[in-house]
Amino acid sequence: MFGRSFSRSNPFCAECRKRIQKWITHRRLSGTCNTKNSSSSTGPLSGYRVLDLSRVLAGPYCTMILGDLGAEVIKIERPGSGDDTRSWGPPFKGSEAVYFLTVNRNKKSVAVDIKTRKGQDIIKKLATKCDVLVENYIPGKLEQYNLGYHQLKSEAPHLVYCSISGYGQTGPYAKRAGYDVIVSGVAGLMHITGPKEGEPCKVGVAMTDLSTGLYAHGAIMAAILQRQKTGQGQHIDCDLFSTQIASLINIGANYLNAGIEASRHGTAHPSIVPYQAFRTQDSYLLVGAGNDGQFKLLCQRLKLGHLQEDEKFSTNKARVANREELIQLLNEKFSSNTTKYWLNLLENSGIPYGPINNMEAVFNDPQAIHNNMIQNIEHPTIGNIQVPGPPVRFSDFPHPAPTAPPTLGQHTDHVLSDLLQLDSIDIEQLRADGVIQ
Repeated sequence: MFGRSFSRSNPFCAECRKRIQKWITHRRLSGTCNTKNSSSSTGPLSGYRVLDLSRVLAGPYCTMILGDLGAEVIKIERPGSGDDTRSWGPPFKGSEAVYFLTVNRNKKSVAVDIKTRKGQDIIKKLATKCDVLVENYIPGKLEQYNLGYHQLKSEAPHLVYCSISGYGQTGPYAKRAGYDVIVSGVAGLMHITGPKEGEPCKVGVAMTDLSTGLYAHGAIMAAILQRQKTGQGQHIDCDLFSTQIASLINIGANYLNAGIEASRHGTAHPSIVPYQAFRTQDSYLLVGAGNDGQFKLLCQRLKLGHLQEDEKFSTNKARVANREELIQLLNEKFSSNTTKYWLNLLENSGIPYGPINNMEAVFNDPQAIHNNMIQNIEHPTIGNIQVPGPPVRFSDFPHPAPTAPPTLGQHTDHVLSDLLQLDSIDIEQLRADGVIQ
């Protein structure tokens, strides 16, 4: 975990280096640095272990990214039912919910009842052998099971403990449950999403959850780097509400600095024109002219050169002020031919453009195929599955073949025997007592 070289010029204090070396020695002697995930043998996070007490989307998305990068991820699930998303269907493939399959590759499933004392003891012992713990319980819930950050810190001071919640670990909303759609409304995203004259709309995928998972993954990586300096883990407080507010970016800043209340614009942009979808003869086309130069190129391609000379449209500020008139002119132009015609016309123009694709078109797109965005995984009970693959490519780390999303409790015996040195008699007794599955 801290298996990194230290030079004589390294500024770390002697005590920090001593703590780090003690941790390295412990991990090597115990054999816990040796992971057996096929995805974790060569990745940037190879040798790091994550204890995943999260479920549904934000937390599992975070830990899946860590697993994609080579970490060994041990997913703790409830005996009997497991992660909520195991039942979120249809669609199902065989007996498995596709939702669950989407965000749980490269993980090991250990089914433990953390409401029992013996189950809590198992989690505590596993925490001492992991680098990172990720959880998304309502704040205070894990403390009731003696599994909160401060309760584990004395046993595992090295642990990076990441809590993902709806609104944060403290504050007036801390105890509220927080699903994506609820928080996206409370934090302003739904207010700015939808047609101009229509009702607020939910974004098509759970972007607040996904953004929170991405923030959590980045925060964990930063905490691991800081641990190399200090020898100590820390608690990370990551929540959907704060993530979504931070993601408002320019829309939020418009209100804070100019007092401009946000409104819905459909596919259009409040500060850039043209930047939206246009109806063609047979479907839709997206065009974005982000600067005056791109607008001139667009006018030339569309044989509307007179528009670029018109003072009402010659600058972006003027185009925003005269939005409706310009959009009407462009609508008339684009509606005169098919989407394919316009795609061909705008090819190699330097103008950002594209179709609005359905799922069939997305996954048959030549760029998606080139980028290996369809990942084939062999599942132990249902055969081949396909999921969207990792979006980032490394020059010195080719993503290896992933391991399949686990069946419930698939790795319980292996993890308990390999990491906690429990024998088969102990494991069967825990199973008979209902502690594990």
